[in-house]
Amino acid sequence: MLTEDEKYMKKALKLAEKAFEAGEVPIGCIIVHEGKIIGRGYNRRNTDHSTLSHAEMIAIKKACAKLHDWRLEECTMYVTLEPCQMCAGACVQARIPKVVIGTTSPKSGSCGTVTNILNNEAFTHTCETVTGVLAEQCSALLTEFFVRMRAETKAAKLAAKEAQASENN
Repeated sequence: MLTEDEKYMKKALKLAEKAFEAGEVPIGCIIVHEGKIIGRGYNRRNTDHSTLSHAEMIAIKKACAKLHDWRLEECTMYVTLEPCQMCAGACVQARIPKVVIGTTSPKSGSCGTVTNILNNEAFTHTCETVTGVLAEQCSALLTEFFVRMRAETKAAKLAAKEAQASENN
């Protein structure tokens, strides 16, 4: 039997898989209000050619539009990877009370790993955080993506090298 957090994280993972299929870093995010998903997003930075197209930013924008308010005070965010500083700041600004995180981000995690924007008492709002929900699944998807990406990069470099060698002959 899945907990509520696991149920919603599975839905965020489905979105992360969409990002993976699109060649994007597989990060998915949903926002829940009164038991209903009101915002969905997955990473689209390369597709949109925009640094702002993080899963969390897309989900926040959709949730705000659904509620006709910039405040998401009665919502919970579920995200497969720990938010960066931009997305964590957006959570604080949107007044999201709870953020549920799949796996941590050792390079840019801003919810306790590198820095902690969500629980900084200097801000007017803080967010409760829950980490490690379906962490193995979230982490495995990211690992698979980066292993595949590195293999494709290596294959492309080898093909370019071989093409160059055949041109020289």
